[in-house]
Amino acid sequence: MRRLIAVALAVLLLVAGCTRGGSGTADVQVGGDPGALPTVRFPVPLAVTTPSSTVVWAGTGSTLVEGKPVLIDYLLENASTGAVVAESYGSSPKPYLLTKESLGADLFEALRGQRVGARIVQETPASAAGGMAFPTVIVMDVLATRAEGDPVPARPGMPTVTLAADGAPTITATSGAPPTDLTVVPLIKGTGDQVPADAQVTVQYTEVDWATGAVVDSTWTSGMPVSFSLAGLGAWSQGLVEQTIGSQVMVVVPPSFGLGGPKGSELQNATLVFVVDILAATGPGTAPSPSVTPAPSAAPSSSPTS
Repeated sequence: MRRLIAVALAVLLLVAGCTRGGSGTADVQVGGDPGALPTVRFPVPLAVTTPSSTVVWAGTGSTLVEGKPVLIDYLLENASTGAVVAESYGSSPKPYLLTKESLGADLFEALRGQRVGARIVQETPASAAGGMAFPTVIVMDVLATRAEGDPVPARPGMPTVTLAADGAPTITATSGAPPTDLTVVPLIKGTGDQVPADAQVTVQYTEVDWATGAVVDSTWTSGMPVSFSLAGLGAWSQGLVEQTIGSQVMVVVPPSFGLGGPKGSELQNATLVFVVDILAATGPGTAPSPSVTPAPSAAPSSSPTS
């Protein structure tokens, strides 16, 4: 599975590096709801003679920032046959930096200035110079890289959380005694589907020591979201399952879960505090399926992966 995802990622980057801005072609019709696996219809074989990219609809979320992370779901099809070559909707969206080095010059230009929620179509001809041997059509959805929703009132006795402009949390320790049971505190309520059991989730998180507030681990150091399965991750599963996508939650984990490491570890007896932004989840109840809805015409040291 990891090899398949890596190949799909390489394919996306390879094609992205060959694309240019343009108006696209009216022969490609895209349907489906935002965030769901798109339907793509075009005459087969589709003649693609020049690279082009088209905004199917504009996003309404935060504007993408050059040099910062961008999170993308994509569907890549063979324009000659209509066959699906690769897609991320059934696994996890892919993070990149919004730079020419990360994306290639042309995809960078296509994404620069777009907003979260945008859907973009790219058409690319076959390449004899190390590219794809067939023309391609790619549909990309731009996802949020931070929680987006309504703030939830703070719970007394819990550490306080303040957010930087990019969404990175600062967690301030409290002098009170930590809870002895795993405790989940909603901070921002997202509007997406609930996270199912054993889901594949994509998140941003910061982990701190309850007693000192010292940062143990954080994806916000780079700002790049991470994806992993909740299967077998007791504390993370209990903390995130049934939360809604787009939410931010605080998960307070007592030492009994063993996330602080083996005997002798500095954090062995520590209560750990995670602030988690839930960006995407794929699993029973959320797995994408094709939709016939027409597309709008307008435009941690205790790491869960260890």
